[in-house]
Amino acid sequence: MGVAIRAAGEGDRELVVRLLDEAFQDDPVSGWVFPDAEYRRTTHHRLMAAFTDAVFADGRIDLAEDGAACALWLSVPAEAHPADGEDEAVGLRELVDPDNERVETIARLMSESHPAGRAHEYLWMIAVAPGRQGEGLGAALIRHVLDRCDREGLPAYLEASSERSTKLYERLGYTFTDHTLDLPDGPSMYPMWREPRS
Repeated sequence: MGVAIRAAGEGDRELVVRLLDEAFQDDPVSGWVFPDAEYRRTTHHRLMAAFTDAVFADGRIDLAEDGAACALWLSVPAEAHPADGEDEAVGLRELVDPDNERVETIARLMSESHPAGRAHEYLWMIAVAPGRQGEGLGAALIRHVLDRCDREGLPAYLEASSERSTKLYERLGYTFTDHTLDLPDGPSMYPMWREPRS
């Protein structure tokens, strides 16, 4: 049975934010950004909303037709990143949680480690409703874009937020880039790259 997928529109914003918030509440990276669990429950959604708005502005959000999963994608050009990455990290912190330097830190680290020099599709985030995980929804959403990458000869990139999640991405053709993105006194993220398949 296939998964029906459609492009999310602005009317889906709250659904996407809720999916991301619920799916990442217990994620090790979210736990590092917001170490206090109660504070995370009341604040984490603001970070997910900022990510959602950024991708609506510059990318594409794919949504399972039944609303149980979403994937946030950006098409990254080959040219080097603009020098305003630091300003974007500061702006994100000020928007989401002004007194939380970890919001700025993670944005800066991810920007600095992002590969440049080749155009690629960037899977920024993928979320499946907690009660629907393990049904193949995430893999279907990723394959939806990877099939196009293969047709167009485009590589793809992501940062896995746990060693466990790298297994799914490996099954889809991603490989670990041989260096972790280590959060200060926190967990590691796993940058992964996928060459297009012919």
